Amino acid sequence: MIKSLHLKNIALIENAEIEFERGLNVLSGETGSGKSVIIDSINFVLGAKADKSMIRFGENECLASAVFDISDLTEVKKVLSDLDVEESDELIVTRKLSQDSKNSLKVNGIPFTLSMLKSVTSLLVDVHGQSEHYSLLKESEQLGVLDKFAGDALSSLKVQCSELCDKLKATDEKLKSFGGSESDRAIRADILKFQIEEIESAEIREGEENELAAQKKKIQSAEKLSEAFAVVQGALSGENCAIDYINSAIRGLSPITSLDDEYLALYDRLKSVSEELNDVSSSVESMAEDIDIDEETADKIEERLDRIKTLKRKYGADEKAVLEFLNNARAEYDRLIDFDAEYEKLTAEKQNLLGKLNGLYEKMSDIRRKTAEKLISGITAQLKELGMKDARFDVEFDELKQAMDKQYGANGGDSVTFLFSANLGELVKPMSKIISGGEMSRFMLALKTVISSYHGISTYIFDEIDAGISGKTAEIVAEKFAEISKNIQVIAISHLPQIISFADTSFKISKRSDGKKTFTLIEKLDENTKTEEVVRLIGGDMSSVSAVSHAREMITKADNFKKSLNPDS
Repeated sequence: MIKSLHLKNIALIENAEIEFERGLNVLSGETGSGKSVIIDSINFVLGAKADKSMIRFGENECLASAVFDISDLTEVKKVLSDLDVEESDELIVTRKLSQDSKNSLKVNGIPFTLSMLKSVTSLLVDVHGQSEHYSLLKESEQLGVLDKFAGDALSSLKVQCSELCDKLKATDEKLKSFGGSESDRAIRADILKFQIEEIESAEIREGEENELAAQKKKIQSAEKLSEAFAVVQGALSGENCAIDYINSAIRGLSPITSLDDEYLALYDRLKSVSEELNDVSSSVESMAEDIDIDEETADKIEERLDRIKTLKRKYGADEKAVLEFLNNARAEYDRLIDFDAEYEKLTAEKQNLLGKLNGLYEKMSDIRRKTAEKLISGITAQLKELGMKDARFDVEFDELKQAMDKQYGANGGDSVTFLFSANLGELVKPMSKIISGGEMSRFMLALKTVISSYHGISTYIFDEIDAGISGKTAEIVAEKFAEISKNIQVIAISHLPQIISFADTSFKISKRSDGKKTFTLIEKLDENTKTEEVVRLIGGDMSSVSAVSHAREMITKADNFKKSLNPDS
């Protein structure tokens, strides 16, 4: 459940701290006071998209932070553990939105992405607003409601369907790679054969082009190299060369080496220099011989480089890419040559996968139809309790669509339509065409009541679900809120005195101005101020004895009803 919500610089809210309780929490206030901002802020914390218009005028950033009690929510803790969040009985979500786009989102102090956040909050809170009325009227959304009610059994089949669909897609891609007609495949095979032979006959290897380029550079610089090596050879081994002078020095030191170790060390160093110079001279002589390349060799190198460039232009950026192209071409060529056997194998594999998928479709459809019976029974019973004793609800299934070529999906082969009739003697018709706003509010409350028994959501949020109802119906809706809130925290925005009367915790949202700015204030009501709010909503004032008496009577009646739900309390 949501324990608290801290808001700063959101819309007209400068700074607010709301402490919610278990049971039924009701927010009321004049139109335009900022009640919807509270719900928008909760949605913001839960991971909804937001824009900078949320930020209070004149401020650089806004913040919303919520503390959740997750002590009994095993599944939520598991998801958090998978996301490397240390185990705790509290979940703290803090989200900032900034004018300069320096936004932040943290869960228990750890940076999160929106997708990570939603994977957690989707298990915590169910927010119902007027927009959900409209979405549920879309037949495309109605199957999702049914599936949500079906629970884990259907979810497991959907996972299996998704895996089969991935395999089918991969098989389709392989079949597609064979091309179209037999003549198309023959043409493609001829092209591949030519490409394979062209690359194979070249016998290229990785790094060869760089080696040839280096040799070409040497050939182009042959004259300069010859001149350089001639100078070096003359200095090292020609007349009056460096080696002769070093050898003379060695001979001069030789008679005195026995007189002192230092003389011997100097002698050894000169010997090393002599040996090194002789080695260098040999290397220079060898290099000089290597540059003696004829024009025929130069032409061959140029031809080889041209051939490699041609292959690169056709098949890849370098030798490695060309060789990879060759391997892929060989594999494709082999498939085309062995087309009949491979095509038959893949076709059989696809038919097998489609058969398995259709089997899963039938299982999913069976679960949905059984689930629909429970949903119909539950919602019909709830509608009767909500004062719609003649209402009828049904779920119509279209004929099951089989998984076929390019017409398969992980969601199965069903499509459903919610049918509704509010009055005795009228046929059920598609709900989207006949249900009124007030009827839709009660239907949604009936739906939420039924579904609440089957999933682990700990908090329901209702944004003016009571729109379009009044009188006795409003009292029935309030009683339904009380029933739901026995086991689930409920946060509701309402303008009805009946629902305020049933609140376990009440908040009044109001606006004030200091002459320069307007502020939204959030006040937690006590027994007396709750009575004042009920009086206001029934159209009276505290100076009216009858209005105050009526308000207190409504609250007492609500308290007695709640006690009847918990006779041991």
